[in-house]
Amino acid sequence: MSMADFDNDSESQPFIHKSVPTENFHQSRADASSNENDQKRGHLLWNRRRSWTTVYGPSRPVILLLLAFCAILVLRTLLRLIPQIDWNCRDGKHKYHPTTPTLGVPEDVQHNWAQYSPYHPEGVYLTPPDGCVIDQVNILQRHGARYPTEGAGINIKHAVQKLQNADEFRDERLNFLKHYSYDLGYEGLVHFGAAQSFDSGQEHFQRYEKLLNNSTLPFVRASGSARVIESAEEWISGVSFASHYKHNLSLNVIIPETDNSNNTLDDDMCPNAGDSEPFKSVWQNIFSQSILNRLNAIAPGSGLESADIPHLMSLCSFDTIAKEERSPFCSLFNSTEFEDYEYFHDLDKYYKTGYGQRLGPVQGVGYVNELLARLTDTPVRDNTQTNRTLDASPDTFPLERPFYIDFSHDNEMVAIYAAMGLFRQETPLNLTMPEKNRTWRAAKLVPFSSRMVAERLSCGGETFVRVFVNDAIQPLEFCDAKSDGLCNLRNFVHSQSYARNDGEGDFEKCYS
Repeated sequence: MSMADFDNDSESQPFIHKSVPTENFHQSRADASSNENDQKRGHLLWNRRRSWTTVYGPSRPVILLLLAFCAILVLRTLLRLIPQIDWNCRDGKHKYHPTTPTLGVPEDVQHNWAQYSPYHPEGVYLTPPDGCVIDQVNILQRHGARYPTEGAGINIKHAVQKLQNADEFRDERLNFLKHYSYDLGYEGLVHFGAAQSFDSGQEHFQRYEKLLNNSTLPFVRASGSARVIESAEEWISGVSFASHYKHNLSLNVIIPETDNSNNTLDDDMCPNAGDSEPFKSVWQNIFSQSILNRLNAIAPGSGLESADIPHLMSLCSFDTIAKEERSPFCSLFNSTEFEDYEYFHDLDKYYKTGYGQRLGPVQGVGYVNELLARLTDTPVRDNTQTNRTLDASPDTFPLERPFYIDFSHDNEMVAIYAAMGLFRQETPLNLTMPEKNRTWRAAKLVPFSSRMVAERLSCGGETFVRVFVNDAIQPLEFCDAKSDGLCNLRNFVHSQSYARNDGEGDFEKCYS
């Protein structure tokens, strides 16, 4: 296979322009408060005034007293109604109104679900320093929560069937399995994930509203999986809702996920890249053994194996998120076991497309070069995953825009982090002993609906860049960033030599 086989110009119809109807589409997501008017009180006052004037005549003091009394009653009524007034719409825009359901599971447990954790901010967003103005924002976002992939779903179902086929249950925590039916779908975005994406749109509108106007709406791209496309559409709806439908956006580009399509938002362009299985299986055999012994003891005859344990543990997340209530599978494992489960997935990401995989970071090079092009308002220079047909056209890759957002997958985002130099570890992740103080945690890097944000700021005639991952400011030590995370744009571009040099020969190794 040669590089010519992946020539971007041979791709078939990669561009899809899709309008997303948003008016009233999500009005039901936000609760509107109803205003109640006290009609009866006014009616009684009027009748009372007529009675007095009939008996006593039009006495001026009485009339003044009556007017004062009426004014007091009206004021009291208004004060009583003020808390009921719907303040969600002021100045033509909605306040941020979260719609993502709660799950009934403690947050510390959710954070042990690794890449299956719901989005949660890892820091408090920092407003720009005095004298600095954000003039461009680039957002890379993972799709919202989904059902298991088809392969994982099949394995999960088989593991559940093993438990259900046990001779008996010797622990009441397993009794639910007598009536449990595995009914999760495959791959698709769940309601919880749609709400995550919608809320993200609301939040980003509130934060970057000044970058939006009718002539410079956010430019939106998505990789071609249905769950990614739907997440982008939900985000668009969230922006429209937050702007009180002043800004009605479109999904501008969908990049196909086909064998002969270059795609910087998917990680399927390096056939020679290794797999994480040999690495994570070492830890799996260590941490799963005690769980395996316990479950086989309380469910004799089930015949569970080591590989079944991560699949059963993942149901705590998948089942909970799909049904939006705590899954009974969560009770089968303790907090320490979930911490070990988290490390299993940390190893998976690190050795699949992260620093532990020799050809992992190169799979993020194309996106980094697109980011550099946007930050510098110059054409894309790349010979890796970029789609030259799309990136050469101002219709499908416009420059000099203030707002860009791309929707992608967790494995591709990990590759992009590694290509940029984010979350470097002093030593490779240990296969037999978790490092408690590690910064490489999938739940912090790529939870469902995770996002990386690269802002360009103008500060007193100089241009800077800063990067957030799930609202945590990144130190950018590789470009001598200040304590506030600001890195001179020129230094940032210079620091990305691995991407600017097309992976320094690694991309060719993907095919040779």
